[in-house]
This record gives sequence, structure tokens and C-alpha cells, in this order.
Amino acid sequence: MGPLVETKKEDTQRILKNLKVYLGKKKSSPMVFSFAKFFSKNPFIILVSCLLSLRSKDVMTIPVCMKLFDLAKTPKELLNIPVDQLEEVIRPIGFFRKKAIVLKSVSAQIVDEFGGKVPRTEEELLSIGGVGRKTANLVLSVAFDIPAICVDVHVHRIFNRLGLIKTKTPGQTEVALAKLFPKKKWSEINELFVAFGQNVCTPTSPICSDCPIRFACEQRGVARRR
Repeated sequence: MGPLVETKKEDTQRILKNLKVYLGKKKSSPMVFSFAKFFSKNPFIILVSCLLSLRSKDVMTIPVCMKLFDLAKTPKELLNIPVDQLEEVIRPIGFFRKKAIVLKSVSAQIVDEFGGKVPRTEEELLSIGGVGRKTANLVLSVAFDIPAICVDVHVHRIFNRLGLIKTKTPGQTEVALAKLFPKKKWSEINELFVAFGQNVCTPTSPICSDCPIRFACEQRGVARRR
């Protein structure tokens, strides 16, 4: 293992430590992690909130999820909601008709194939229609405390911006990060970097002046900064 790889691994430990301190002061936590605390890590609620959050901002998704979870907290309860009522509940977020179909399908598959309980293995989660690697890894890590790296747009963008990796796809990023971080740290990555990406290291014009990990950043692709 070369000195450059060792240096990057040392940087990752400092990065995580700095972000924990910084975001702890800001009391900033992404939606799924807030729901996990509020609903005692209910796997189905975590899964549904992940599915509803796809291509939708937290500020829109949170009230929709809370309204839905007043009606259903289990797959069977969700299946009992008429489709037109479900569509009306989730209408404020994008692609609500398609997401209503996915929620119904996912709930039915969980009931039919897994006894009404969200499975706790990657293979089983990925066998559910509508569940991709990002969602599966987030459910594994948040609901079941199983080490997994959930790569969303923030995680993919920021690590490439830092210069710690050079990847083109989320799948490549997951593999690269698994080599940089010890397994016991995998589940911390998404929570820290999503909150950081939403509030500081934004897609355009990141707030570099208030960045706690500037020491490790090459600012790749950054044209404008604050």
C-alpha cells in the first residue's frame, strides 16, 4: 500500500471527526435519520421515507411522510389505503402517482414474500421491485445497524470534489469508499455527507468559507464559491 493511499486514509478519519463536530453544533440531520430516531428505527418507515425522498427535497418530503405515517406504519396498513387516497396524501412531492404504485408494490411483496417484515439482507432488499442499492444500503445501515455505504448525489459529488476519489458512477464511488474507510465507519458516511451537502458543500457555489474540511479539499469542479 503506497504512501498516497495511507495519507488519504488518515485524511478520512480527520474528515469524519471534523464533520461530526461541525454538524453537531448545527444540529443538522437528514430526514431519514431523523425519522429513524422518532420512530425507533422502524424498518418499514425508513424504507418508505427513502422511496418517497427520491428526486424530492426533504422540506417537501417530511410533511408528506408524517401525514402518511399517521395512516400507515406497516405494509399491511399501507395496502389498506385506497390508491386514490394514497396519491392525494403524497401529491405534494414529485412523481406522486408512480411513487404510489411503487409503495403498493413494495408493501405487497414484503407481505407476500417476507411475512410482512422488511428483510435485513442486501440480496433480499434488492429483490424487491423499486428498491435500488442506495435505498437498500440506507435501510441496512439505519434500520438494522449493518455496515453499508449509501451513495447518493451528495456523497458522490463531495468525495470527487475533495479529490479523495475519481469516479463516474455511484457504484464506483461505493467501491472506492469501501477501500478508504474501515467497515465500522461505513454507516456514518451518508448521514454526515448528506447534511454537509445540503447545507454547506452545495452543488453550485459551495460555502467554502465555512467548511470544516478545507484542509482535505482540492475543490475539483468548483467554479464559484462563497
